[in-house]
Amino acid sequence: MPQDTLKVPELSLIILIGSTGAGKSTFARRLFKPTEIVSSDACRGLVADDENDQSASKDAFELLHYLVAKRLKRGLLTVVDATNVQAEGRKPLVALARQYHVLPVAIVLDVPESVAQERNAQRPDRRRLGRHVIARHRQDLRRSLRSLKEEGFRHIHHLRNVGEIDAVQSITRDRLYNNRQEETGPFDIIGDVHGCYEELRALLEQLGYQVLEEPMNDVRDLGVRVVAPLASPPDPLSGGEGAPEMREMESSGPPFSTGEGGRGDEARRKAIFLGDLVDRGPASPQVLRLVMSMVRDGIALCVPGNHDIKLLRHLNGKNVTINHGLAETLAQLEPEPEAFKSEVRRFLDGLVSHYVLDGGKLVVAHAGLPEEMQGRGSGAVRAFALFGESTGEIDEFGLPVRYEWAREYRGRAIVAFGHTPVLDAEWLNNTIDLDTGCVFGGRLTALRYPERELVAVPAAQVYCEPVRPLNYRRSSADSVVRVPDGNPNDTNGAETRTTESALQTAQHEQDDLLDIRDVTGKQFIETRLMRGVTIREENAVAALEVMSRFALHPKWLLYLPPTMSPTETSALPDLLEHPAEAFDYYKRLGVERVVCEEKHMGSRVVVVLGRDEAAIQRRLGLVGEGIGKCYTRTGRNFFTDAALETAFLARLRDALSTAGFWEKFDTDWVCLDAELLPWSAKAQELVKTQYAAVAAAALAALPQVEAVLTEAAARNLDGAEALLARTTARRQAATHYADAYRRYCWPVLSLDDLKLAPFHLLATEGRTYFDRDHAWHMETLRSLALADPGLLRATPYRVVPLQDPAEVEAAIQWWTDLTAAGGEGMVVKPYDFVPQGKGGLLQPALKCRGREYLRIIYGPDYLLPGNLDRLRQRNVKAKRNLALREFALGVEGLERFVAGQPLRRVHQCVFGVLALESEAVDPRL
Repeated sequence: MPQDTLKVPELSLIILIGSTGAGKSTFARRLFKPTEIVSSDACRGLVADDENDQSASKDAFELLHYLVAKRLKRGLLTVVDATNVQAEGRKPLVALARQYHVLPVAIVLDVPESVAQERNAQRPDRRRLGRHVIARHRQDLRRSLRSLKEEGFRHIHHLRNVGEIDAVQSITRDRLYNNRQEETGPFDIIGDVHGCYEELRALLEQLGYQVLEEPMNDVRDLGVRVVAPLASPPDPLSGGEGAPEMREMESSGPPFSTGEGGRGDEARRKAIFLGDLVDRGPASPQVLRLVMSMVRDGIALCVPGNHDIKLLRHLNGKNVTINHGLAETLAQLEPEPEAFKSEVRRFLDGLVSHYVLDGGKLVVAHAGLPEEMQGRGSGAVRAFALFGESTGEIDEFGLPVRYEWAREYRGRAIVAFGHTPVLDAEWLNNTIDLDTGCVFGGRLTALRYPERELVAVPAAQVYCEPVRPLNYRRSSADSVVRVPDGNPNDTNGAETRTTESALQTAQHEQDDLLDIRDVTGKQFIETRLMRGVTIREENAVAALEVMSRFALHPKWLLYLPPTMSPTETSALPDLLEHPAEAFDYYKRLGVERVVCEEKHMGSRVVVVLGRDEAAIQRRLGLVGEGIGKCYTRTGRNFFTDAALETAFLARLRDALSTAGFWEKFDTDWVCLDAELLPWSAKAQELVKTQYAAVAAAALAALPQVEAVLTEAAARNLDGAEALLARTTARRQAATHYADAYRRYCWPVLSLDDLKLAPFHLLATEGRTYFDRDHAWHMETLRSLALADPGLLRATPYRVVPLQDPAEVEAAIQWWTDLTAAGGEGMVVKPYDFVPQGKGGLLQPALKCRGREYLRIIYGPDYLLPGNLDRLRQRNVKAKRNLALREFALGVEGLERFVAGQPLRRVHQCVFGVLALESEAVDPRL
């Protein structure tokens, strides 16, 4: 009977095959989106302005293949609308499908020649083809039907007449079995077990699972039950041998039963096993029973390892070499009932090469998987997931040298894998190898996702001597990863730690060289707070100049702070800025509370500080660089005096120790956003050459001019009175100008002359603090300042509820008093660090500067008649847009660093902030 629905894999290359007049274009338009169809006729039209110009066919098919390749690269289902009746025409399309690891599907529209001839006769004159052409198409089609499977098509739909073609009303897109993107976790991802049952049970119990051994009623009971732990709420502080029997289709064959999803406990954690359950260890059948029961009950997923597939091939009667631990597994399986062996065979046969989870953020595969293979289905994908890729070389131990794909990995998904035993799990380019050699006397390790926490239990003994030492992967002694005591068997009980605390030797080595292509040209940087930030090519060039000539080593630059927009212009007399505009902005956009902080007249700095040099070496990969750095908004070292820098950082470190900071936050490093006073400590030359020079010239010349004009006025010369009044006003303005900048300048002769006013605790080990409100930051840093009042200054602040007129008025009076006493002004921030209101992300802060301080910015005469009126026309829109983009990039970069992402990903954001600083925005705002 005709079918009304055809099934195709969700990611596939669908090739329509049929003679002219078979109805391929009509069929495609009826069942697929227009954007999914790549038509040879349309390509002729694009290259020759005539869809019937057969002389353009070569160019048209080059374009068709190009478009198909681009779509498949992006993981999009694609339909090729062409006759495709000849094998040589289909061959490059099947090759493209294999290149991009998608499944080729043939849909044959087989209509009688008479129908095709009749339809051809009804075409416009220019589209009619000779009867012999259709006859030839029909002959080629008949030959093709015998060879499609051999050409590589695993899905073939043969519609044998017009009735069968018209009966198809829909296309069902079957999901690949590796597509589990709707499953968001939390997960516990467990490395290679290799028959280590006792260690596996101990690890599961350490993770919170209850392992219950039960009497076996039948083989389906497996004799073990596991109860998964409930998913914890989010932490508010966080943030073998031979080739397998390849399957072209990851979607073929039913998987091993997964039960009912853990009996409805969606809030429970789920384990993921990375394969190699068997061989070498003492209890492979027990491991299989445990894992099979968890998968059956829906509380675990499992991908196959090469050892598992080799066992499967043996159970299927294939001829395999009995080595690498298989003999031990077969001996352990010998007393087991045949029914159990059949269950094992069915279980292993149903395992899928890899899984894509959590919206594409997580990929699990036994040997890992490069980005271009993730979520795809082909024999090549399955082979890589099982074995990885070797270079073809043999090392001194007689083992194949593996291609270290993780060193070149640039994908956004975390890839958790095993296969290659290592001494300690460590992050490399957003990938992590969890095979820590339990069967070789190492540890059995699990990664908690999304917590990014490692949990490990030591092996009870060495069950199998490794051919190659676990620490062999590193080429130098300095870069070998070692457990804290140097012996993985000396650990008592389980070890739990965040992966950011682990030695990151491989990643640090990888980060020693950055690729200029990551930061040049036009960039589009996706961020959590904004959909994306565009960096123009000309701005990237300017940033590259600054970064390459003046900036610190990129590994220090975890964060660059954003620029800050002023308030909208005030309409009050003699004022450009007033707190009322800041309060009105936030209130209008739905903010209920703001935090007003006194604005220090100093230099904005970021301080990255370690408890000791070892902390900096561990976390940043910097050797011999001291315990920290204090750098400016443009990434330059603040200090030019090395001795003063060393003393400053040591004293700040001691203050943190005195305050118990390291213990309170369980960290050995910190990143602070602060103001370093006095302003003249960094701007001494600027003060001398720009500000002081202006004041000196004015105060030297204007009194003499004033004296001459006084004489002229006494003689009643025309216009002398008005000119004298203006000159007197300018002299007074110059005096106020000098007084304004002198308040922020004092000599820095020693460390005692510096003051640091921290106002943001940005990050410590394993977390950022963007989820904490500004009042929390103020109080936390106030307690730190008490540890060394001589160096540290607590920033005065007040919380203002915007619905309370009295509180608002009191805050305005506070600003008035501050500025009248010579203070710069204040910064108004929404109570939440990341402010969301009507329309999305709001300004993270608005600065409101005092009347006298603005003389430094706009010049001595800015309040004189006419000048202030012109300045009122200033536009803060561009500055505010810039502040939002830089804020989003700064948050993104630091979050990437804390998450253990490679330096290039962090540096991309830091570099982006610096690039935006070269945009044409009035620097006085």
